[in-house]
Amino acid sequence: MPGGATVLQAATNPERVEAPVTVKAYMLCVFASFGGIFFGYDSGYMNGVLGMNYFINLYTGIPIPAADASQATKDAFTLPSWQKSLITSILSAGTFFGAIIAGDLADYFGRRITIISGCGIFIVGVILQAASKSLGLLVAGRIIAGFGVGFVSAIIILYMSEIAPRKVRGAIVSGYQFCITIGLLLASCVVYATQNRLDTGSYRIPISIQFAWAIILAIGLFLLPESPRWYVKHGKLDQATKALARVRGQPQESPYIQEEIAEIIANHEYETELIPSQTWFGSWAACFSGSISNPQSNLRRTLLGISLQMMQQWTGVNFIFYFGTTFFKDLGTISNPFLISLITTLVNVCSTPISFWSIERFGRRPLLIYGALGMLICEFIVGIIGVAKPGDASVVKAQISFICIYIFFFASTWGPGAWVCIGEIFPIPIRSRGVGLSTASNWFWNCIIAVITPYMVGTDEANLGSKVFFIWGSTCVICFVYAYFLVWETKGLTLEQVDRMMEECGSPRRSAGWKPHSTFAAEMGLTQDGKLPVSTHEKIGHEQHHDVANSNAMQTTV
Repeated sequence: MPGGATVLQAATNPERVEAPVTVKAYMLCVFASFGGIFFGYDSGYMNGVLGMNYFINLYTGIPIPAADASQATKDAFTLPSWQKSLITSILSAGTFFGAIIAGDLADYFGRRITIISGCGIFIVGVILQAASKSLGLLVAGRIIAGFGVGFVSAIIILYMSEIAPRKVRGAIVSGYQFCITIGLLLASCVVYATQNRLDTGSYRIPISIQFAWAIILAIGLFLLPESPRWYVKHGKLDQATKALARVRGQPQESPYIQEEIAEIIANHEYETELIPSQTWFGSWAACFSGSISNPQSNLRRTLLGISLQMMQQWTGVNFIFYFGTTFFKDLGTISNPFLISLITTLVNVCSTPISFWSIERFGRRPLLIYGALGMLICEFIVGIIGVAKPGDASVVKAQISFICIYIFFFASTWGPGAWVCIGEIFPIPIRSRGVGLSTASNWFWNCIIAVITPYMVGTDEANLGSKVFFIWGSTCVICFVYAYFLVWETKGLTLEQVDRMMEECGSPRRSAGWKPHSTFAAEMGLTQDGKLPVSTHEKIGHEQHHDVANSNAMQTTV
């Protein structure tokens, strides 16, 4: 829109700030959640590959035991704990840095381009892994693939949160977790099919299938619109209106589109007054501004996002999905640990869709609180009965049953709930960096758990066995307390209304009762005709974009 007297129709009713949900709009938003398959498939296939006879023989040189070999010979036929730790954790290390870098790229180049770039980097990593026959090349491929997964996992949550309608945003972002579980299931099926091959196809087939996920997501993102909120941040209001019309399935002239874009603009102007345009370092510092005692401060929100993802990893679920096959194998009473791993993955897949309904029906807080309660009970039961009667076949069956119930609680609560929350709690000036830092926290703790777990349960190390579930049960107790005192209820609110709720509530425990009572558009200065002037905003947006470009150019010169 050219400068001058350009105006947008704006809403004064807080319930009239978003268009009704259409099937087309819903499907556009849902497709973006396909990125979760990256995360899930990689977690699942490496779990199985680490237990394959050919892979162990290739990387250790130990001969594959004969069927009549002694139990001691079979027990010795395993990857060393340090190799399991390195192979599993190195991807998470790459993903940690990828997620942090992605926040800057998404702000400057856009959400879509950053995700598509992540797909390209991921493909390079997959090529190196598929070509590997030695530890060095495999590790190099996994760390490069990790950067790509970091780009995708951080920005796909940001993108979905910014384009999804508020009434189904929780369900759509939960679809990301569902795609993670689908990825885990597909990986388990592929590994189950290739586990007995005695050639490089045993591990190269599971690795190479990942090409498909990257290509499908990249092509789909080319066809989807950019986030309207990114366009607003850069003062490109024409493109913002067109993009919003596409994701809402409405014409550009629709009052719904005009009112929602006016609310997004007004909120951005309000947040820009609180967090003015700054240098590159200043914009990162803005993520940590304010007092930790102030519930709506940027510092408090950033710490909330980082700690939410930390807590999700502390539930211990990735112990099952990363090392479940080798853990069940080490118990010595299970004839087919690959099948048990497949069953736990099926439970994960079937349980996650429950969150599509429950997260919008009951809200974010109740799911995280009661989900943590259910998990801690199951974890302690598994630990207690495993320690009471170690090596008992009937006890192991009971443990597997309670592990499946534990996975049910995770998949229907903390699995999707943590991702939904981090996409909703940040104001637009720091949203991309906030989500990036939160996702990086997920991968950091994912990496830490992947590093230390083999040493905790490995038969050549601490060999904790079932005792490890006392650790996960204790961390779930912390998750329960954390969710009660620190998690906000954001159900049914636009991202702009979430900002206002945090300002006015004062405590997460009171957030469930908060109702929107005004709009940013009304408070930022409607005209007498109910219009919101936007020419000033366009000017501000272009100036901010110019400042960022100059800042980047100066840093490049230095």
